[in-house]
Amino acid sequence: MFVDHIRIFAKAGDGGNGCSSFRREKFVPKGGPDGGDGGAGGEVVLVVDPHTDNLRSYFFQSRYLAEKGAAGQGQKMTGRSGKPLILKVPPGTVVYRTTPPVPKAAKAAKEEEFEAETEESDGIEPNDFSDTSDPVEEENEIIADLTEPGQRFVLCQAGIGGKGNWRFRTDTNQAPIEFTEGTKGEEGWFYLELRRIADIGLVGFPNAGKSTLLGALSNASPKVASYPFTTLTPMVGVVEFPGFLRTTVADIPGLIEGAHRNVGLGHDFLRHISRCSIFLFVVDAAGVDQRDPVTDIQVLRQELKLYDERLTERPWLIVANKLDLPEAAAGLEALQIRFPRQEVIPISADKGDGLDTLRRRLCELAGRRPE
Repeated sequence: MFVDHIRIFAKAGDGGNGCSSFRREKFVPKGGPDGGDGGAGGEVVLVVDPHTDNLRSYFFQSRYLAEKGAAGQGQKMTGRSGKPLILKVPPGTVVYRTTPPVPKAAKAAKEEEFEAETEESDGIEPNDFSDTSDPVEEENEIIADLTEPGQRFVLCQAGIGGKGNWRFRTDTNQAPIEFTEGTKGEEGWFYLELRRIADIGLVGFPNAGKSTLLGALSNASPKVASYPFTTLTPMVGVVEFPGFLRTTVADIPGLIEGAHRNVGLGHDFLRHISRCSIFLFVVDAAGVDQRDPVTDIQVLRQELKLYDERLTERPWLIVANKLDLPEAAAGLEALQIRFPRQEVIPISADKGDGLDTLRRRLCELAGRRPE
């Protein structure tokens, strides 16, 4: 199971209370104050683990509580501090501060109320309503973007231990009974979103041959079949170049029209291209599924623009796939006529034709010149 976004609750440990006590020994019946301080609570810390590739471990548990600090004791003994809670996340994890999830009963009631209102509204039918909102709304705050292996981020600060009564002694108050309680640890709901890190992203409609191309270029072994939506999770492969140089390529599952509105699994797929610096638009030049390659490029570019306009400013080129089929010649010509200023590289990922040319071009685009 691949999980790339999840909502969790985290709470740091509370600080322990200070102690109010007095020294009492056999020959010291009226000793001074000796109440110790409370221990600090444990922090909740996110650590980037390069050996973790998704957020599956958080799917079965949503609440994470760090250990509380122990209370202070007599003889000026400070309470034991709580252990920090370490949560491992994969590289590319974005952390949002968000709101608690809506209970299912309340959500169902809200939808029923909405349907009742839309029955009397103009131009909106109840059947048109569908909850396509992403769990991360625009007003939610991004508090961390964790990309480097070993990077640490304190998600919740720990509570501070309270002071014992021995800290309140003065010349005029030699037997204080005052002490302070430990402070509460920070808590809150957080949304973790994984955005795969790759230099180059393969973008295209289902069944365009992206998985076959990734398998031919890199050491990845994606599932390949003749039906659409074979790939349901992003795959990242490493492409080797001469001179021990390399780049990473991400196979983004097939997009469909309306993906920017989260149609299908639009946002689940689009979030993973936001980190790619170069895009390869892979199209079926032969039109095996009765698709027009020119229209496909236009729709894909529009979907990226509507999702995040900054994505259209990044370098991109067209990969015309399935050139081993006779019908591909017309599709290739149409692409070259419609996009005269854009580079179009004809290939056959299945037969291996044109892959050397594409590999050299990728090396140049990634800023790695082959020897």
